[in-house]
Amino acid sequence: MALTRHPTRVLSFFFFFHLSCSTLSVLSHMFSPIDNYLINCGSSESTTAVDFRRFSGDLSGNHHSPLPSSSNGAFPLRNKGNFPDLPSIYRTAMVFNKPTKYVFPIKEQGTHMVRLHFFAFNSTRYDLGQSQFHVLVNGVVVLSNSRRVISSEKPMITEYLIKVLNEEHLVIHFVPTKDSRLAFVNAIEVISAPKDLVPETATYLSSKGIENFNGLSNQALEVVYRVTVGGPKITPFNDSLWRTWIPDNEFLRSSFGSERLYFGGRIKYHAGGASREVGPDNMYNSARLIKSNNDSVPNVNVTWEFPIIGGYKYLVRLHFCDIASIQLGLLYFNVYVNGYLALQDLDLSSITGSLASPFYADFIVDGNGIENLSVAIGPSNSSIPYVYDAILNGVEVMKMNNSHNSLDGEVCAGFVLKNWASGNESILLTFIAAICILLSIFIVVRRKIIDSRNYVPWSRLPMNASEDNEIKT
Repeated sequence: MALTRHPTRVLSFFFFFHLSCSTLSVLSHMFSPIDNYLINCGSSESTTAVDFRRFSGDLSGNHHSPLPSSSNGAFPLRNKGNFPDLPSIYRTAMVFNKPTKYVFPIKEQGTHMVRLHFFAFNSTRYDLGQSQFHVLVNGVVVLSNSRRVISSEKPMITEYLIKVLNEEHLVIHFVPTKDSRLAFVNAIEVISAPKDLVPETATYLSSKGIENFNGLSNQALEVVYRVTVGGPKITPFNDSLWRTWIPDNEFLRSSFGSERLYFGGRIKYHAGGASREVGPDNMYNSARLIKSNNDSVPNVNVTWEFPIIGGYKYLVRLHFCDIASIQLGLLYFNVYVNGYLALQDLDLSSITGSLASPFYADFIVDGNGIENLSVAIGPSNSSIPYVYDAILNGVEVMKMNNSHNSLDGEVCAGFVLKNWASGNESILLTFIAAICILLSIFIVVRRKIIDSRNYVPWSRLPMNASEDNEIKT
């Protein structure tokens, strides 16, 4: 009786029960990276993040905690504000007033995940919210307009995928602007990525048609959006690569005729398909789909839109897992990216060979002249009535570096560093000129004082001199 009276409670019970089981599954399959630097910046103490990972203080002297070079231009700052729920890694920061770098020894060549944590707190000496700076990673400008990622209201995390090839170190530069002369970071993660996270090829979509894009793994990538479709937020604790997946609600533009689904069974990862590191169970366990309720296939599409910055190419990764069908060969649908037909008559069962088995597809599109990147799913000519006619489980959008080897702006790393140096030279020359002028003034004034001391004043002889003083001849 209680089950029928409170279906919402029953659903919540099974959802959280399954979530707990998924968490145990994630812990048992946790990825173990070769390079794994977790740095608590501006602190001599180690601290534990909310996902139970241990961040070492960069001032601790531990060889696993690189101290920033040019340390005379770097100093720690402590957040003394009252933020009881704030994770401990945001209670300190390393602050820079000139270009400074962290150098991380690399054991494993290949793609590395770089995450930078920022929380612009106030102190008696500095307001980190007023800082402006650039960040360079192995010669790639990953951040130029720091104001777009720092906040004094909540912590912000930027994530990049950088390939380390024929190099023994990964180097992160923090370069304050001339106007601000202030940069900072609260925490740094440098983690070697799984080999299958970034493949070599993807599908390039344009008005000219579909073609292969080679060398994808050599591109620098910035994670712009990581979205779980139809499900709740996924925290780093429930992801084997410690990622955050946000719900799709704010990006959903057209959902008429669609419904959400949560799957309580086991996700069947298989060789050659998506691994648990590519996408976690909790993401593939939820979906948004289109269902035919009668003898006709609905003529609707479900569409998502993601605001982007123009001038870059974008990698769009779409995640699929048929958690809805009762048997193979029933689900056929089309996939559209930026209005282009990316996949026609997609049949997941022919690719994976089983139900509840994940698959992902990578597409590259140009972001020139548009403000939003769109993704849509809908029935195809092969769709069947009375069954599900489209499904999507997750979306990732990543910005690719431009021709300047930059993910943020039109300047290259060399220019950023050279511009700082030339700016300092200009300031130095101005300072020297000012000193010279002051010395000149000092010398002139000093000479006048000395001359005044050696000077004997002249007095006029009296006109009525006494005759007694007259010299006679």
